[in-house]
Amino acid sequence: MHSETATVRKILEDLGDTWAIVGLSSNERRAAYGVADVLRRYGKRIVPVHPKAETVHGEQGYPSLAAVPFDVDVVDVFVNSELAGAVADEAVAKGAKAVWFQLGVTDEAAYERTRAAGLEMVMNRCPAIEIPRLATEVPRLG
Repeated sequence: MHSETATVRKILEDLGDTWAIVGLSSNERRAAYGVADVLRRYGKRIVPVHPKAETVHGEQGYPSLAAVPFDVDVVDVFVNSELAGAVADEAVAKGAKAVWFQLGVTDEAAYERTRAAGLEMVMNRCPAIEIPRLATEVPRLG
């Protein structure tokens, strides 16, 4: 399954705090804007990636993943499924540790390529939903 809780937990808790959010603009009505705010409150550094390269939530934006001048840990994808595979490939090339396809974003071939490259990946999930869900889970015993 593409969205196992263990993978979600690993991405959110263990793989690093720098999240490039592809499709994030200063439009407060877009889901990416609110999700970025949740990630910030959870302690993540957000990096807006959008052709307009806008500053969002006080963070400098970049027109592409390749233009980000530092390492990113997770690439959170807010683009249409038809474009998401190319973003996943860019995440692999960038050296990210994980790719997160947002709710409604799926691409089986991209999932297979990304996992084959050694990255963690989830599809069709939202970290803003998963963060509170993980906080309420009962810890596993031994």
